Amino acid sequence: QVQLVESGGGLVQAGGSLRLSCALSGSTFISFAMAWFRQAPGVEREFVAKINYDGGRTYYADSVKGRFTISRDNAKNTMYLQMNKLKPEDTAVYYCAAIRGYEAGPKENEYDDWGQGTQVTVSS
Repeated sequence: QVQLVESGGGLVQAGGSLRLSCALSGSTFISFAMAWFRQAPGVEREFVAKINYDGGRTYYADSVKGRFTISRDNAKNTMYLQMNKLKPEDTAVYYCAAIRGYEAGPKENEYDDWGQGTQVTVSS
């Protein structure tokens, strides 16, 4: 049974930084392509960033490109999202997602396993 646990969310002022982590247990981490999604109140969940199984390929939503960096440490079974230059519109619950395979796309329905989410709030 794959389990994903996010951490690192919190309250930060606009322009600040946060680093989210997503720890995977119950299976071999390198077997999974991973992604981050987010959901703001009253809005559908949206794609943020994705990374392939070995970290060699990444892809970002236009809204975060140049500010966020996705990475993974396969030795620690953990994925990260470094968020810089945060804006109030980045406020959301951030979810990590996983799917067995080398790489996956940016759509929610491509991912089988999800974390419980971590709240990120950016004040203006």
